[in-house]
Amino acid sequence: MRTSVRREKVRFDSGGAQCAAWHYPSANGGCVVMAGGFGVTKEPGTDRFAERFVRAGFGVLAFDYRHLGESGGLPRQVARVGEQLADWRAAIGFAAALPDVDAGAVAGWGFSLSGGHLVRVAAREPGLAAVVAQTPAVGGWAASRSATRHQTPAALLRLFATGVADAAGAAVGRAPRTVPLAAPRGRVGVLSTPDSLDGPRALDPDGRHGVARQEIAARSALRFALYEPGRAAPRVRCPVLVVVCEQDMAAYPPAAVRAAHRMPRAEVVRVPGAHYAPFLEQHERVVEAELEFLHRHLPVGR
Repeated sequence: MRTSVRREKVRFDSGGAQCAAWHYPSANGGCVVMAGGFGVTKEPGTDRFAERFVRAGFGVLAFDYRHLGESGGLPRQVARVGEQLADWRAAIGFAAALPDVDAGAVAGWGFSLSGGHLVRVAAREPGLAAVVAQTPAVGGWAASRSATRHQTPAALLRLFATGVADAAGAAVGRAPRTVPLAAPRGRVGVLSTPDSLDGPRALDPDGRHGVARQEIAARSALRFALYEPGRAAPRVRCPVLVVVCEQDMAAYPPAAVRAAHRMPRAEVVRVPGAHYAPFLEQHERVVEAELEFLHRHLPVGR
């Protein structure tokens, strides 16, 4: 789908690196800061939802984490928890300072890993008015254990060995050893759940973003396997919409529901379907729920 709303490329600093972003001007003073999932860049990860938010009057700042996409940072294709959380904070601060944005009407939107990040960011960031966590990855070990049931022991061993070798290489300055974000059962990849293979069809159905790299440093895959952002849920005070897909095999719905129940102002929307259902057959239902939530909780036009 070709984006037909107006937007401009901007950059902001995060930890000395320049993060690239699309800025869609706001008509009502509200702004939704957006990022894609694990290793997914801003265009395939946010375009479809961003256009709908902009048509409803909200501005959007959709960014790439450092080391990924059009953002700076070396080495490439490396994802680090601390850096990505810092990128979120920098993006929120940048969005709040935009001339078309009311600093008190900034929301965060993320799916999969970015949805998980937002739980931790919202727990510490008073500048967020609301959060949309779409199929958030918050479950750490429980989610990893569930996902590995769809992979063979031999492929898991190869992934682990590649991650260890990549981490050792990083210590002496070698370029990252990358692995695919998704791969069929029996082949090495971050995920091998059946729904993880729907990524290209869901995020880039017409092949416009085919040049986007569908891989990540193996060291990063190991690091995120035990990531538990859901632990920060009780400290989140802003309104949060958690979108849960009931047949999600990649993000582990029970962990997302548990995290939502621990947030004082969370709402849960359950839809049938797998991990990418909000981009596919459940898109209209999900985007309408997200828009209704944003209209209720962003202080715009009041």
